[in-house]
Amino acid sequence: MDLISLQEMGNDLYHRLHLPTYPVAVKYIKSEDEIPKNAVRPSAGGQQWSLCQAITYARRWGWHCALTEKDNFCVPSSASHRWVDVTYEELLESQVRQGWRKDRAAEERHFAYIATNRYAGQAGKEMYAKMGQYIGCVYSPLTETIIEPDSVVIYGDGSHLTHLIQALCYDYTEPVTSSFEGFAESCFKGGLLPFISGRPQVVIPGMGDRAFTGTSENEIALGIPGTALQTLTEYLFKSGGNRNMGLPVKPVLNWGLTDSITPGFKYLREIVDNKSEKNSSE
Repeated sequence: MDLISLQEMGNDLYHRLHLPTYPVAVKYIKSEDEIPKNAVRPSAGGQQWSLCQAITYARRWGWHCALTEKDNFCVPSSASHRWVDVTYEELLESQVRQGWRKDRAAEERHFAYIATNRYAGQAGKEMYAKMGQYIGCVYSPLTETIIEPDSVVIYGDGSHLTHLIQALCYDYTEPVTSSFEGFAESCFKGGLLPFISGRPQVVIPGMGDRAFTGTSENEIALGIPGTALQTLTEYLFKSGGNRNMGLPVKPVLNWGLTDSITPGFKYLREIVDNKSEKNSSE
């Protein structure tokens, strides 16, 4: 898809949803030669950022940012993305020393869960192999994107995510499902996991987002594969037809409401009443 069309979809999402910040396009690169010339690199200025900081610069400031492992001070995220060569045991030990879990046994259970539920089987092995092809990524505000995104991460509040999830589930090929740990949310679940798995992920901003980027308490996010962007924009606000809650959210506060308020409610009421009448006559 051409960049103009992608930018138009970004602006459509930004304005129709009244988003507080820009949706962010994410592209994974196999070589530094793929980095656009107008993308900011922390290392070029003698600095290092975290991936979640780069997302923030893109979504709040409108910057185009590129990071490889040399730009990223969050070494565990570089290791989890497979941008650096560390062993399973070395990555495990780094997390034990962080103290995020109760003890080593808890961290080992955490790693075992990921191995079993994310990278097991043929699909999991393919995802893991795919990660090893890349050395960094580029973040760009979707409204002015300079890249064709592998994934898109969109920050907002609960009502924004309700609309986004409803749009993704409108044709119901599959539900939006996620697991949560409080860590590696925006960098991994917002960007990498939607790309390598092809499935959207709900993001509850984690430790890095809160500590390094100033993400507010009421912000959550959704990461989607870049291939889902057109579906998202096409189906936005279509769920429920003219009963869609819209934005600003239009709650139903009328008095005198009955179970005939929607066709689905009315249908089930008739079913229940018919069954009740049948049971009473027997």
